Amino acid sequence: MNRRTLCPNVDWLGSIDWDRRLFDALVSTPHGTSYNAYLVRGQDKTVLVDTADPAKKDELFAQLAGIERLDAIVIQHAEQDHSGTLPDVLERYPEASVLATPKAVSMIEDHLGVPADRVTSVEDGETFDLGGEQLEFLHTPWVHWPETLLTYVRDQRVLLTCDLFGSHLATSALFASGDSRVMPAAKRYFAEIMMPFSSAIRGYLDRLQSGRYPAEMIAPSHGPVVDHPETILSAYREWSGEQPQNLAVIPYVTMHGSTRRMVEHLVSALTDREIAVQPFDMTCTDLGDLAMSLVDAHTVVFAAPAALVGPHPVIVSTAYVVGALRPKFRTAAVIGSYGWACQTEQRIQSLVKKPNLEWLSSVLIKGQPRKEAWEALDRLANEIADRHSTT
Repeated sequence: MNRRTLCPNVDWLGSIDWDRRLFDALVSTPHGTSYNAYLVRGQDKTVLVDTADPAKKDELFAQLAGIERLDAIVIQHAEQDHSGTLPDVLERYPEASVLATPKAVSMIEDHLGVPADRVTSVEDGETFDLGGEQLEFLHTPWVHWPETLLTYVRDQRVLLTCDLFGSHLATSALFASGDSRVMPAAKRYFAEIMMPFSSAIRGYLDRLQSGRYPAEMIAPSHGPVVDHPETILSAYREWSGEQPQNLAVIPYVTMHGSTRRMVEHLVSALTDREIAVQPFDMTCTDLGDLAMSLVDAHTVVFAAPAALVGPHPVIVSTAYVVGALRPKFRTAAVIGSYGWACQTEQRIQSLVKKPNLEWLSSVLIKGQPRKEAWEALDRLANEIADRHSTT
């Protein structure tokens, strides 16, 4: 991709990674991604905001062709997909200063080898005058690292948001409008990366929507530029909110069919009680799909057979991920079967630590489910329906 104009004085730079299917050896990217940087020019100074993933260094430099001088490079986030080519950019533009939050100074040295005395820290609300164009820096720690920064291009009303409001989506379209894939991709991105920081995000939404930062475009570091900002702001307000929906999510594994039969019965019982249900066979489920459902879930039911008396390892890893993502769900339960002994409930609960989470009655049976199991699952469905109806 060539350098592309967003609006007067602001250009998109970066690259589209069409074939990337795994991020950080953890996050699936079924639709690829992009690494976005932005060039902002005033009458007196030119600033590059972020760089690119090291694998895309040549593309970034091709887009910088004809730019003879950079006065500053803003590093909004020290993670390598944003800042990884900073040492190379500094080699080409040795006159450029590096601007970042105070917390980022040592992190840039640790991760990139750029000496701390090469980086100038900027305070929250500090401005940088380019001559006829002004940048304002907003500290936004924990979206999703402690040193993150947003950059507001005041005269053009463009908000550069780093990972916040982003999406892993490879597309030739510069803008999000008209592409039905953007919002699902943005929700997946929120679920996998931003959901643990929902409380902080709510505070930043209040600040961004206070009237001080009117934005005609939101330009994240991944995915297309959002040219109707209220769409993504409203979605984030809902996703990061504290009120769950009427949804029960059931991640499960089955070995000999017993646990699957229990899941099928519980799905039917919940449906009869007008509870929306999403079961996921975790042996073939994309973790991103599970995470997206957790954004809305009120209840999570972990369903697992015992393997050497503990829960099946796939559900162990699932429970760890659920605990780490910290979704807003309020109730949880454990169901499953076992052969001779069972510590499934205790081990799953130890992995899912969440303040004020209510654990409902477990249904753990020996061998195949019989009448008593069906009755216990019906009682669990009643418990879930009761909790959903009171919130």
